[in-house]
Amino acid sequence: MKISILTAFPEMMRNYLGASVLGRGIAAGKLEVEVVDIRDFSHGDYRQIDDYCYGSGGMMLMPEPLGKAIESLSKRGRRPYVIYPSPQGVTLHQEIVEDLSRKEHLVILCGHYEGVDERFTEKYVDLEVSLGDFVLTGGEMPAMAIVDAISRLIPGVVGKSAAVKNDSFYSGMLDTPHYTRPAEWQDEKVPEVLLGGDVKAIEKWRRRQSVERTLKRRPDIVGRAGLAQWLSGGTYVMEVHYPVLNKRGEKSSTAITGMDLHDIARACRTYGIKKYLLVTPIAQQREMAKKIVSHWTEGWVSTYNPDRKEAFERLKIFASVGRALGWVREKEKTEPYKIATTAKSHEGATHWLSLKKEIFMRDLSPVFIFGTGWGLHEDILNMADAVMTPITGGVDSWNHLSVRSAVSVTLDRFFGWR
Repeated sequence: MKISILTAFPEMMRNYLGASVLGRGIAAGKLEVEVVDIRDFSHGDYRQIDDYCYGSGGMMLMPEPLGKAIESLSKRGRRPYVIYPSPQGVTLHQEIVEDLSRKEHLVILCGHYEGVDERFTEKYVDLEVSLGDFVLTGGEMPAMAIVDAISRLIPGVVGKSAAVKNDSFYSGMLDTPHYTRPAEWQDEKVPEVLLGGDVKAIEKWRRRQSVERTLKRRPDIVGRAGLAQWLSGGTYVMEVHYPVLNKRGEKSSTAITGMDLHDIARACRTYGIKKYLLVTPIAQQREMAKKIVSHWTEGWVSTYNPDRKEAFERLKIFASVGRALGWVREKEKTEPYKIATTAKSHEGATHWLSLKKEIFMRDLSPVFIFGTGWGLHEDILNMADAVMTPITGGVDSWNHLSVRSAVSVTLDRFFGWR
């Protein structure tokens, strides 16, 4: 990609761009960064680029030289994407940086004084960004931060791509603590697990440290992190066809549909769910589900559509909720954390964000239990460790999602991060 920086202090930017990892990346041609002097587009001997604000106030950058600078950077009528660091902009975060890294040509305008003429901003600026709720004397330092953050995402700038993926915020969590030699400094020792050489133990320790550090320092960002890679155990989805409610509110059973099996299996594979547990006490229904699974996981079809095979291999069929939970208990060697879902209000229900923090904090193996028909019977709701508040999003209380839609929404909230 190409980044152009518009500034009245070009040497300040050039000195920064020639240093460290960023400088080496530019020198190696991994990305192109040019510094453009705004004064080159001004009139007169004094190369004026600023003037007094109308009404009252101090000096600000004039629209004329800025507009000319942008037009000079446009190619074949295609204007670059223009960013203006401003206290009035949206706070910069990792997702914005990733979006910017995918632009073909990015222009960063370094403002000064009272800012930039509003007419220029309205016509040319695509995004105003802020580093936080404070004011700087100019836009050069924010521009440096933006270029630096973007450069880390360009392949080849940072030596190891794994280092980028382990950074704070990339996967929604803060980075783990790091240590170097000596092993003991001022009576403080490096954690013993890091000295032992057990790679799996070290990775497990680092995952746990990231979780604990994020919950302690930045609990506000937990909603953006996916659970799967941070938990020691597995995660499960259960689709229950008995005991559920019928339209009259009576205990009943429902029929399996092939569409649910396909869509829920694919959702589970997408979000890293260990197993998709299907529960029905009716033998014919279990046989039908097994035939659907075998159709996609065996023979010619399994090689023709390997992705669907991979999704259906996560499906396991049980005759009762108790047997399914017993199987999970045996696999995980611990009691699973049972989360029942409902489309109705339920006394004592817990918001999904609170449940997500609880799972992170206690390193649980969750089983998300979804009902069919008119919802889970109270037998299941009463035996669950938690009941999640209903999925809502409209302006009224209407809520009648299909089970496959409810599964996808729930999994994205708990396991989606990118």
